[in-house]
Amino acid sequence: MANANPPTRNPVGPTHFKLMRLIAIVLLALIVLVGLTVLVIWLTIKPKKLVYSIDDGSLHNYNLSNANHLNATYNFILRAYNPNKKVSIYYDKVGIDVLYDRETISRGTIDPFYQPKRNTTSFKLNLASHDVALLDLIAWNLKVERSLGRVELGVKLKARIRFKVGVWKSRHCHMKVSCAPIIVHFSSSSKGFQRTMCDVDFLF
Repeated sequence: MANANPPTRNPVGPTHFKLMRLIAIVLLALIVLVGLTVLVIWLTIKPKKLVYSIDDGSLHNYNLSNANHLNATYNFILRAYNPNKKVSIYYDKVGIDVLYDRETISRGTIDPFYQPKRNTTSFKLNLASHDVALLDLIAWNLKVERSLGRVELGVKLKARIRFKVGVWKSRHCHMKVSCAPIIVHFSSSSKGFQRTMCDVDFLF
């Protein structure tokens, strides 16, 4: 009668566990080292937050049809200030939205640009609404504001940027700039414009 020997299992030896533990220790050490390097660079550079504002704005060629379709042109001066002494910025992609009552009524872009250290750059934004369909409530609110001679708008900027310190360049991160409320008077109004400061957030 043949003896049926059960299949043998290759036990995992202590050498395998030592190797796995060594790999884990090395990976943890690398993570800590990278984290400390980033922290040291951050503390050395002491980066300051970018400052954005809308310095001027006007609305022209306004027309809201009976079917609640909007046509208008918007002119804004967007001011970007980089207060950092050691950090410059590459803006590789920049999108602009104009909003009314949290609804986007116009979209545009800014050409890629480079902003040096301690630099102020201003942009003339010329945007337009072309036959934009509005919800009834939003159209009604806009008609009420039109009767008052001014309208509250918002401008949002979404940018894909990189930071430069010396010869080192960061990977891409996303920046969001929100400017609201922007009080814009219709072209027939003689009232001046009040500068609007913007909120700036980063997503790494």
